[in-house]
Order: sequence, then C-alpha cells, then structure tokens
Amino acid sequence: MTQPTSISKFVIPATVMLSFVSFWRASAIVLCDLGSSAYYVGGIAEKAIGKAAPWFVLAIMLFSYAVRAIYIESCSMFVRGGVYRVVREAMGGTAAKFSVSALMFDYVLTGPISGVSAGLYLAALINELGEHFDLAWMHVPSAWFAAAFAVIVTVYFWYTNRVGVPFSSTRALRIMQATTVMVVILIGWCLYTIVTKGYRPVPLPAPSNFHFSDSALGWLKGTALPGFTAVAVAIGLGHSVLALSGEETLAQVNREIEAPKQKNLERTGFIIFIYSVLFTSLVSFFAVMLIPDAQRTQYLDDLIGGLSMFLAGPFALRLAFHGFVVIVGVMILSGAVNTAILGSNGVLSRVAEDGVLPPWFRELHPKYGTSHHIIGIIVGLQIITILLSRGNVDMLGEAYAFGVVWSFAMKGLAVVVLRFKKPDARRWKFPLNLHVGSHEIPVGLIATTAILFLLAFINLFTKKAATISGVIFTLVFFVIFTVSERKFAKQQKATQIAVEPDPDDPFRETSRERFRFEVRDGLSPQSLDMKPGCVVVGVGDPNDRRAVEKVLSDENGAASQVVAICVSDLSIDRIQAAPNDESTVDDNLKDVLSEVVFSAEKLGRPLRLLALPGKDTVSTLLQAATCLQASQLWLGVSCSKGAEQQASDLSEKWHAISAPQRELQVRLVERPDEAPKAVLLTR
Repeated sequence: MTQPTSISKFVIPATVMLSFVSFWRASAIVLCDLGSSAYYVGGIAEKAIGKAAPWFVLAIMLFSYAVRAIYIESCSMFVRGGVYRVVREAMGGTAAKFSVSALMFDYVLTGPISGVSAGLYLAALINELGEHFDLAWMHVPSAWFAAAFAVIVTVYFWYTNRVGVPFSSTRALRIMQATTVMVVILIGWCLYTIVTKGYRPVPLPAPSNFHFSDSALGWLKGTALPGFTAVAVAIGLGHSVLALSGEETLAQVNREIEAPKQKNLERTGFIIFIYSVLFTSLVSFFAVMLIPDAQRTQYLDDLIGGLSMFLAGPFALRLAFHGFVVIVGVMILSGAVNTAILGSNGVLSRVAEDGVLPPWFRELHPKYGTSHHIIGIIVGLQIITILLSRGNVDMLGEAYAFGVVWSFAMKGLAVVVLRFKKPDARRWKFPLNLHVGSHEIPVGLIATTAILFLLAFINLFTKKAATISGVIFTLVFFVIFTVSERKFAKQQKATQIAVEPDPDDPFRETSRERFRFEVRDGLSPQSLDMKPGCVVVGVGDPNDRRAVEKVLSDENGAASQVVAICVSDLSIDRIQAAPNDESTVDDNLKDVLSEVVFSAEKLGRPLRLLALPGKDTVSTLLQAATCLQASQLWLGVSCSKGAEQQASDLSEKWHAISAPQRELQVRLVERPDEAPKAVLLTR
C-alpha cells in the first residue's frame, strides 16, 4: 500500500525551547544577579562593621567559591539542581518546604534591593548634576525616588515576563560587556590615583578595628560575646554575606548550559568567582583608600558613584565617568530585578510541579502561555516590600542576608546527606575527601556547610529586623505549602511521570513538564526553520531513552540538527481549539515529551521537539524523515521483533512511500553502551 509523502498537520510544544548557551553567556546571566551586589554590599557592610569591612567582603568572595562548589556538585546530580529538589531528595518534603520558603524570602528581596540600589545611584547622579550646574529644581529625595524607580522597574519586568518577552543571554552578555569595560576603567583609574595622589590604608581585621553599629549587634548588644575575636569575626562575616547573592541562579541556568555541560558548568563557576572577587571586593577596598572618611559616609548608598568623584583628573571627566557608572549600574541592577522574578517563577513552578501548590499556579496565560499567576504574586510581594522599605537599602540588605544564608546552609546540608545516602551516584565531587577504609568523608563539604550554618545562626542574633521578618515570612510560606500539599495530595500523582526506577540514574527527573501545544501546517525543513539533512529520532516510551540519548551524545553527529518525534493518537482539532488544555493529549505523550526535554537538558544538546498524529509509528516516522529531507533516522530496537526483523519492516515500509528516489540511513540502538546497528534504506 502506497503511503502519502506529506504531513499536513503537526504539533509543536511551543513553551519548550531546547537551545543552549555557552559558558560565557551562562556566566553573564549569573553575574547580572551576583555582580549587582558590588553596587551595595560595600556600603552596607561598612555601616555595620566600620572601615575594616573590605576584608570581610573579600573573605566572603573567596568563600563564595566553596559555596559555588556545592552548587556544582548538586547540578552534577540534578540538571534542575535548585534548593527545593536537592533538599527534598536528601531530607524529605518538610525540610524542602522550609528551605524553599527561606529561598523565596531571598528572591522576594533580591528585586527590591537591586531596584532601590539602582534608584539611589540614579538619584545621587541627578543631585550631583543639579549641584554642579546650580539648578535648584534638579534635586530629588533619594529614598523616595529610589523606591519609586524600583516600583517602575519591577512593574516593567512584570509586564515583559507576563507577555513572555525573554531576557536573553545576548542581552545579559551585553550588560556584562559594558560592566567589564566600566570595571577595567575603574580599577585602572583607581590604581593611577593611588600612584599619583596616595591612599589611606584599610585597617586590618583586628578586634581593635571593629566598630560595630548598634543595629549591627542586634540582641548581642550589651553582652560580652562581641568581645571575643571569633564571635566578632563571625558578626563581620554575617554582615557581608549578602555578597553571596546569585548562587541559586547558577542552579537555575544549569539547564541552559551547552555540552560538555559539566565542564562548562565548572568554567562558569570559575569565571563568576574571578569576576566577583575583582569587582565586588576591590570596590570596597578602593572606596576606603580613596574617599576621605568625613565624606565617605555620604556615599555609602552610592559607593561606586562616590568613588568615581574622588579619582585623579579633571572634574568634567570624573562626572562623565560617574554617569557611565550609573548607566551600567542601572542596567545590571535592573537585570537582577528581572532575574529575581525569573528565579521565583522557576522555584514556585517547581514546587507546583510536585503538587505542593494547587494546579491554579501552573495555569498558563491563555494568550502568552506564561505562568502569569506566579509572576503576579511574586511581583506583588516585591512591590509591597519596596513600599515598606521606603527606599532604605540597609533594611533590605539586612533582611536579604537571612534568606541567602539559610537557603545556602540547607543546600549544603542536603548535599552532605546525599554523599552518604547515595554514595555511588555519578557526580562531580567537592574537593577534600578523606578515605577511611571503604568510606569517604567529605571534609571540605562538611566544613563549608558548617561555616554556612555558623553565619546563619550569628545572623539570627545580630539582625533583629531580618530575623523577625524572615522567620515570619518563612513560616507563613511553610504553612501555605504544607496545607496546600495536604489538600491537593491526590493531584500530586498527576504531576509525576509514570517511569520505572533507573539504577544508573537515581536522580532522574520525575515531575512532568508543563506544555502549551501549537498546531502548524505542512511539515518541512522550512516549517521548522531548518536546513535539509537533519537527524530524526523516534521516541515513544518514557522508559526508553536509548535512541534520543545516544544520538544526542554522539560526538560525530553533534553538529547535526536533531528532531525528536513522538507519534500519537492526536486530535488536531481539539488541540487547535484549546492549546493550553493539556487534557487534549494523553499522559503517555506528555511523559515521553518530558523525558526528551530532560535528556536534552542533561546532555546540553539542542533539538527540535514535535508530535505527529498517526496509527502506524514506523510509517509515520519514515514519512516525517522524507518531509524533513532527513539524512538519518534513529530508533530503539524493538524488544518484540529484534533488530533484524525491525530492519526488514523498515525497508518494506520505506518502499511503500511514494516519493522521489533517495536514501536514508537508519540507526537501531539496542544498548546505550554499544554502537547502533546501521541500516541503509534506498528506493
């Protein structure tokens, strides 16, 4: 029987973009969040600690590489290795809900502190210009202006995320390129100023040089504890720990890093480390060295801008550089506002996927296909936070550190637990491991986690406002998560993929991906914006990832465009009528598509994903290969037929297709660790 040569309708999971970015672009995305702290951490730390603050900021920046190593290890086990998934796997749902509640406090404050800081820099520049040009009208109240600016930026990014305008890696890269130019000029100019005009030494971090403000001691004020050197050092580090902001973004961006994923993840971590050490810590040192003590207090909310005004050279040139600093600052800090919304959306979507939140949270916007309910809630909380702070960046910074350090501490503890719970799982390991007999003791990992908990507990006693607000927020979210999970427990199973345990991959993703389906006309290379010669891989069983993972890991075909196709009994009319209604397709198709997404993310290889209506899977795949002018078709070997019989069936059905004479290479994958069987189809 002759088979048709064209496929008139096909289905695309429109919300899935399986393209990946280089480690440079991944670094830029993370630095848009982490690098923003350079604009405010130095001033906040000095207000709390005194002139010795730069040493504590430097110590936190050096320690950040150890924290980053925790994230690298977790990402080597979980492609989606955020706090919630790792803690849940290690210590169960209760600990996971507590951790994600603290993380949400972090994200809710990331946007406001970044937006307010950007507003303070902009207000300082406006006032500087007004004073220089003697324009009395050109003066704004810094705090209220900063709060208003932060609200405007937050609302803008609410709109872009709601309608689905992506904050691309290209835009992040451009921001970091501009920031790098500014940093290089700043460092070079500061060094020139030191050589030509001299500098004031930064006091060493000795007890005699610690000058804690009353608010910095919190409930320890009036006790003898701050008099102990170890406690004083811990307090200083606790007030500088918000420089660690952005580490969770590394776990979020891990999904998007291209192959070789693990190597590129390590490269990303190293680039972030070098950049943050040079930028964040040097800004604090140069500010103390070059800005006179009597005047530096005026610039603690505008530290880099103030630093630019005390460099050597003509005033007009310094003022112009101040403007450049502010423009770059507004870009990177605004980028951090957007990253906070994206991160919050990712975290809550993850929680909703596990059935902890009701299905309402996962509903996609009927027009834009975005999780607009989650975005609206997060932005609402951020705006309330901005208004309550009234533009006080110190208050925001103090509270922000609470969520940062507790989420990191719980993440570290979870990774430690997984070392003992799943010792044989494939992973990149945090350095410094001691072997005692057949056991391995992760000394470096345990030490880093212990330091994080030390900082978390010292912050509990030294930051009253942060402790009170953080505990209340965390408990409220924890109660919401707990009550919601119990109420919607029956629906939780519906969010899980029906897959069998995999001993080779104990951390296999099991939460079903959320899809929005789009029907397109006329399958062809042009309809997918591809060139002829692609590789088609057939997928049909969520428990059979042999073919898709083999083709994606095939180094010889890495440059080829891959199209993963699932053939299913689809109702095209139903999907066209309700693209956001996942009930229009069966659970098996959603499970198969989810598994393909997870495999592509794990390997960091791009592919196109689509579904075709059909009863005869093999014939439909051969038709699709013809329509796409594919060079290869990859399939898993049928357990019921075997490779020889399957090759014979393929040849018979290939000749039944009425099409111009051509050939197609077929690869039949029986075992992942074996070379596929090659079959050449010709007609």
